[in-house]
Amino acid sequence: MNRKEFRDLATPAEAREAIDSLALEAGIERVTLEDARGRVLVARLDAELDVPGFDRASLDGYALRARDTFGADEADPARLAVVGEVHAGEEPDVALEEGQAVEISTGAVMPDGADAMVPVERTDRVDGTSTERASGETASTESEGDVLIRTSVAPGDNVMFAGADVAAGERALGPGTQITPRDIGLLSALGVDEVPVKAKPRVGIVSTGDELVRPGEALESERGEIYDVNSYTIAAGVEDAGGEAVLYPHAGDDQDEMERLLREAADECDLVLSSGSTSASAVDVIYRVIEEQGELLLHGVSVKPGKPMLIGRLDVSEPHSDGSEGERRSSSGDSAYVGLPGYPVSAMMVFRTFVAPAIREAAGLPEPASATVTGRLARQERYEEGRHRLMPVGLVTDGDGETLVYPVDKGSGATTSLADADGVVEVGPETDYLEAGEPVTVTLFSPDVRSPTLFAVGEDDPTVSRVLDGLANPRYLSVGTRPGLRRLREGVPDVAVAAGPLEADVETTELGRWEREWGLVVRAGNPDEIEGLAELVDRDLRFINRTTDSGLRSSLDATIADLADDRGTTRRELTDAIDGYDLGLRAHESPARKVIAGDADAGLGLRETADRLDLGFVPIGEQPVRVLANPDRTEKEGVRGLEEALSDVQ
Repeated sequence: MNRKEFRDLATPAEAREAIDSLALEAGIERVTLEDARGRVLVARLDAELDVPGFDRASLDGYALRARDTFGADEADPARLAVVGEVHAGEEPDVALEEGQAVEISTGAVMPDGADAMVPVERTDRVDGTSTERASGETASTESEGDVLIRTSVAPGDNVMFAGADVAAGERALGPGTQITPRDIGLLSALGVDEVPVKAKPRVGIVSTGDELVRPGEALESERGEIYDVNSYTIAAGVEDAGGEAVLYPHAGDDQDEMERLLREAADECDLVLSSGSTSASAVDVIYRVIEEQGELLLHGVSVKPGKPMLIGRLDVSEPHSDGSEGERRSSSGDSAYVGLPGYPVSAMMVFRTFVAPAIREAAGLPEPASATVTGRLARQERYEEGRHRLMPVGLVTDGDGETLVYPVDKGSGATTSLADADGVVEVGPETDYLEAGEPVTVTLFSPDVRSPTLFAVGEDDPTVSRVLDGLANPRYLSVGTRPGLRRLREGVPDVAVAAGPLEADVETTELGRWEREWGLVVRAGNPDEIEGLAELVDRDLRFINRTTDSGLRSSLDATIADLADDRGTTRRELTDAIDGYDLGLRAHESPARKVIAGDADAGLGLRETADRLDLGFVPIGEQPVRVLANPDRTEKEGVRGLEEALSDVQ
């Protein structure tokens, strides 16, 4: 038998290129939520319902109409009739009228007619004898007593509105997301029980050599037998890298037996790994099997340890199409092959350096990171409660590549506080505030956490969601235009998305812009025959607005101001005449969802939203959406990728 000579060794870069040319992807599969941890999404998941799905009380206290408390204080409390109580998990059986309140528990559904609640510690319960109340009426015999309200509240105070945590239609998780326990909590809250993920690459492992014995079997050391170490260590490495390991019986140095086992593994797996029989020894014949039964791309790499490495492809004898258990899921027509050296240290070094990254990439998994990260705090953070704090934080790199750490906190009831975070900074009880630029140590939620390639904030917009789908590992917080511009001014995000007439008061670089049509989203067919904004002022119609952080709200305010000028009146007079104007929702689809539910006649929204939800639309105008970058971050890879993706947006 001729001896295989190592003449021209490949460079490590050439070895990586050869492995990159192999098809290791195993396709797509759907898994239950119980099996989703660590898997990688292949498609964006949008919220199909609001979380919470109802307006709920944030504290124990009394649900009421905010206007009944105006002017109330410690010296002159408002007196309201208590007409019932609502506890968590119960459906309210009472609707509030003027001068009435309902006792309510934390997390309970807000009753009809109530638009705010007052915590119990700002109230005093009294009997219901005929004392004049805020409505000017005397006590009714149906009253359960009265309550004195010792503070005034505004509409929305102490209420978590439907969709405040996650709004229906909002981007929940994007493609490429490696699902964490925090994400499973988010998916559970959305009622998702099954998700589409990348299938794990199926990796067949064949150890070669007459000297190998499986652990647990009798070992004859006098014959030079050794236990098969590589099969198990490589299998563990495959699983750790995100693949599915399949162990095959070890092969001897007989070419026919080796060929049979390799062909069997190739028929059933996306990648075949062998160890041993790759050197220049006369009995190391595996490279000949690959040359005869497939394609040998590379034999020998200039690394130590690990020189006798093989890379190639093995032909699949018969295509599989009936989907039976254990069959190969790739449809490329062949199976990727890598031959590892026989010595365990060499085998694992080559595996970790060349093969594990390829398996992780095929499974959609990121490269592992360290368990802790040190960075500079992006902005000052105050905390004066005198308790040990576990502060969820996110990571972003600045223009010089240094790690910035920014707090992520949307409240204890919001699951996205953790879904948007990378780790935790512990703050001692003696610390009242942390200065911007102060070094902090972040304990990562898992060793595989990576800083996002792009950190963007700003307006909730469907075009933005579609653009983000094409980027690798972006993070987007839909905080609204005003907060987005403010955070950009503070120097935290790479990019802010701004809509409407609001301008940034800091130097920015515009990466792209487009126009979106906005107006009133109404019921399908527009049964109320709403023709424009003026009808919200002049007719008895229920309207649902967006929050003041939204660019849509800014355009609406400007249009109402123009209408007020035309009528010779003030903007405030017109907004006071619009039922529901002061109660705004956070996400772009939220008002439309209220229209669908019958809670409103019209909502502020986009034509794209109305079309997607099969609703009617009354156009009012168009507004620009601008993507503004921190000038110091324009050379970041993620920012450049975003700019390129935006070039296709009309």
